[in-house]
Amino acid sequence: MYRIAAVGGDGIGPEVLNEGRKVLEAAAERFGFGIEWVEMDLGAERYLRTGELLTEEDMELLSSCRAIYFGAIGDERVKPGVLEKGILLTMRFHFDQFVNLRPVRLLRGIKSPLAEKGPEDIDFVVVRENTEDFYVGLGSRFRRREKKELAMMRELYHAKFGIDAESDAEEVAYQIGVITREGARRVIDFAFDLAQRRRKRLTSVDKANVLTEVYGLWREVFSEEARRYPDVQTEFNFVDAITMWFVKNPEWFDVVVTPNMFGDIITDLGAIIQGGLGLAPGGNINPAGVSMFEPIHGSAPKYRGKGVANPIATIWAGSMLLALLNEAEASEAVMRAIEQSIAKGVVTRDLGGGASTREVGDEIAAGVLGGGC
Repeated sequence: MYRIAAVGGDGIGPEVLNEGRKVLEAAAERFGFGIEWVEMDLGAERYLRTGELLTEEDMELLSSCRAIYFGAIGDERVKPGVLEKGILLTMRFHFDQFVNLRPVRLLRGIKSPLAEKGPEDIDFVVVRENTEDFYVGLGSRFRRREKKELAMMRELYHAKFGIDAESDAEEVAYQIGVITREGARRVIDFAFDLAQRRRKRLTSVDKANVLTEVYGLWREVFSEEARRYPDVQTEFNFVDAITMWFVKNPEWFDVVVTPNMFGDIITDLGAIIQGGLGLAPGGNINPAGVSMFEPIHGSAPKYRGKGVANPIATIWAGSMLLALLNEAEASEAVMRAIEQSIAKGVVTRDLGGGASTREVGDEIAAGVLGGGC
């Protein structure tokens, strides 16, 4: 029996999560395990009603679960960033989910926008560091009237670059990226271990030629860890270069490890070359704690309640959740059922079909139960 927190969230989140839960329950029935769902009321509706984002009681309840199954967050009635930072990022940091795992795989039956690239060409995994870099929230803004702070910034510029900042600047903003040796080491080690179990090729992403301190440390740690895995082929790519190679030669890649901000950017590119955001799942992993699985798309409020949202990314995220629970057969059965549904043309309109969100979930759940997929 697995205790799983269910967080529908906002917009299309509850709809796609319902279909994911339906498929996981089918897998549980077929493969002989149980799921105890812990319903969590988190998102815009509660925030607007009570002013609460995440309470201590919420965290205690989430902590009692083996994993979190998440729909989507974000609502047009709430200022951007409030829900995202106050709920999603807070959970990632609180549970130290230091790995963001993003499979980039072209499923059979899906056409990539990359000409002449098929499923054999697009099959890699991005391992994104999930708790450091520019997402730690260190930064501020100063206006002209805050003379002490502006003077400090001018002194910093002069000391660092030998130049004088404009004394009449109306406003100054800064953001600090932080990478620690231990933070880099643990996610890079995770990526090496994954590469060792796949095709033994690992690519590191950075921008050490410009941001020499933070990404210089990242590159140094990667080189140190590489000596522990002599059977894994390694390479460095600058982030601007890897966006080009993802498009031109995606078949080169097996496992890609990247700092937080760059990972956020390149995985959206990965999503589109695998067919779109409706097919892109993600896992926020703490190997020794509570992990969270979600589609990488947003809440898409304009499609809320219309039954047109693609649930495949959420269902695929459910397959990743099953893999974390060591239910490998169930995880693989879900993936086969997804591809069977695609082959039969039971897909939503973003994939050229006419099926509803619920119909896709029903088809995939039936495929899991049927066992013939």
